[in-house]
Amino acid sequence: MTHFSELALDPAVLKAVADAGYTTPTPIQAQAIPPALEGRDVLGIAQTGTGKTASFTLPLITLLMKGRARARMPRSLVLAPTRELAAQVAENFDIYARHTKLTKALLIGGVSFGEQDKLIDRGVDVLIATPGRLLDHFERGKLLLTGVQIMVVDEADRMLDMGFIPDIERIFSLTPFTRQTFFYSATMAPEIERITNTFLSAPVRIEVARQATASETIEQTLFQVSPTRRDVAFKTKRAVLRELIRAEGERCRNAIIFCNRKIDVDVLAKSLKKHGFDAAPIHGDLDQSVRTRTLEAFRDGTLKLLIASDVAARGLDIPAVSHVFNFDVPSHAEDYIHRIGRTGRAGREGRAFTIATPTDEKYLAAIEALVRKPIPRGDVPAVDVTEEAPRERTRRSETVRRSRSSGRNAAPRPETRETPAVAPEPAPVTAEAVPSVAEPLRRDPAPRENPVRDARRDRRRSGSDNVVVGMGDHVPDFLMRRFETSATE
Repeated sequence: MTHFSELALDPAVLKAVADAGYTTPTPIQAQAIPPALEGRDVLGIAQTGTGKTASFTLPLITLLMKGRARARMPRSLVLAPTRELAAQVAENFDIYARHTKLTKALLIGGVSFGEQDKLIDRGVDVLIATPGRLLDHFERGKLLLTGVQIMVVDEADRMLDMGFIPDIERIFSLTPFTRQTFFYSATMAPEIERITNTFLSAPVRIEVARQATASETIEQTLFQVSPTRRDVAFKTKRAVLRELIRAEGERCRNAIIFCNRKIDVDVLAKSLKKHGFDAAPIHGDLDQSVRTRTLEAFRDGTLKLLIASDVAARGLDIPAVSHVFNFDVPSHAEDYIHRIGRTGRAGREGRAFTIATPTDEKYLAAIEALVRKPIPRGDVPAVDVTEEAPRERTRRSETVRRSRSSGRNAAPRPETRETPAVAPEPAPVTAEAVPSVAEPLRRDPAPRENPVRDARRDRRRSGSDNVVVGMGDHVPDFLMRRFETSATE
């Protein structure tokens, strides 16, 4: 099988493929399209960047050429783990269905429900969605899945990592059991195997590459950094990253830099921009409009460095990425395969650099065990990490410590007044100066604008009323009154 024209695709689809400049299918496409057109379930296992999206999009469009969509009842359903991957599937559908009258709707977070409801109400042939937003529409009564003829699950192993498996199982139960299913994954974990055994009917298993292997066109290098102190590890890695980017020079046309945590994505992006690099962050906490603009800028070449969390590690079709930098070693070995798979796509050469510290040893061991070979080590560039930042943190910590110790257990501060060298002799104590038990000590409080209280205080001073010792000005009035029994009692 050497040309798309030899596949039994619809002429309108073949014309769109030719317009896109493709003539030869990839291995996963050549093996998956024929059984899909025969109506069989397909279980595809292939590494990222092998053309999985077209392998189900092309037969999907061909199979849906006959028929008509009804309101709120899509004819096919494509599930993707992230917004970016769902949007990419929608873009592929627009490319390959340009000469057809098929309609689509994209249901992802960050977009208003109103616009999505309008599309669903008109009726769509292809519904592309993330699991969470799809179930939101279903629970609101805006969507029915009983008319789904074809269901596609893309990046199933990523669904497992993100905790979507219960949602996937529920969505499967809402669709007809007579549906045709395309199930794609880069790896086959036991949980994924269980789902395929449960919901797929005698699927055609297609595995075009060994599970969890990296493309041979990617040059991998590991840089092991040994920071002088633990609190300067992040700063040292930033300095090493900058030197690696500078050392690549013109060879680094653009790059995706991966971090494990979203907060580190923002910090690293700000640091690179501060040092004159063209960088921007992308992660799940950003608004969808911001993420879309950032990806478009990276695709068209106006943005050179994309700082990303693993939300961008799967399925993004950016074929011309020259470099991938793992600023953090991924905690899951499979994520390493998907990260570096962003470069070296479609036969191009790519370079993948990973920065590691001594605390990453167990993660590196898992990665090398998965790829079944050691990652070549590189020479770490010499960097000058100043100690200014740690000293500032130390001063701030000292300030916090002092402020916390200024509570009731803290030692009293010394008086600032000058004390006389010789203390004055105490005045002799006279009998008049010692108060009697019957007459408690009194002090003249500051005048208050309260007539009742002032009158009560005046009565106590004049001795016209009994004084209750120890209750001050807050004695209730009824306690101050004199009660006398009548003579008749």
